[in-house]
Amino acid sequence: MKRNIVIAVVTAAALVGGGTATALAVSGDDDGPASVARAETRAGDDDGRDDDTRDDDRDERAVSGDVTAAGAIAAALKHTPGTAVSAELDDAVWEVDVLGKGDTWHSVRIDPGTGKVLGSSEDDEDDTAEVRAALKGASVTAEEAAKAAAAKGTVTSVELDDDDDRGWETETRASGGDERDWRVDLRSGSVTADRDDDGDDPDDD
Repeated sequence: MKRNIVIAVVTAAALVGGGTATALAVSGDDDGPASVARAETRAGDDDGRDDDTRDDDRDERAVSGDVTAAGAIAAALKHTPGTAVSAELDDAVWEVDVLGKGDTWHSVRIDPGTGKVLGSSEDDEDDTAEVRAALKGASVTAEEAAKAAAAKGTVTSVELDDDDDRGWETETRASGGDERDWRVDLRSGSVTADRDDDGDDPDDD
């Protein structure tokens, strides 16, 4: 008389941000080979999207939030007085770099939906002298540069170019998702297309 043997082994492993669950079933009898069936599911990938896609979605929602780049800079300076040197929407949070007294740098995180300060920390930077030299005689602040560039689209980043005194580098995103780079003059506040990515000189018009 043949005897049927059924063995079921289930192993589950969970990881931060994803994991796998594997079920293994083996059935057979004394005289025949065993047959194996395996099924795997990956936690966290149910929607078939990778982490980069989800990050882009979070940033997209943040761009459409109530707090603009200029608003984030104003909130950061209210919390941490100094000179705003850059602001960037990163992982659905505004990160504003502020140069304080002396050589002290601060990174202030702002909620794009509420404008509240989520936290701040001191950073170590070695280009303080270059930044102060680039800002010498400038009349346009980072906040003003963000407002000027907003005429071209939704501003997602503002950063001082301290290499050759060419102004504020800004990036905007259109409603269709297209991104463009702009230069805002440190003294006049005029906005021009930044064609550096194409190897062109933005001053050649």
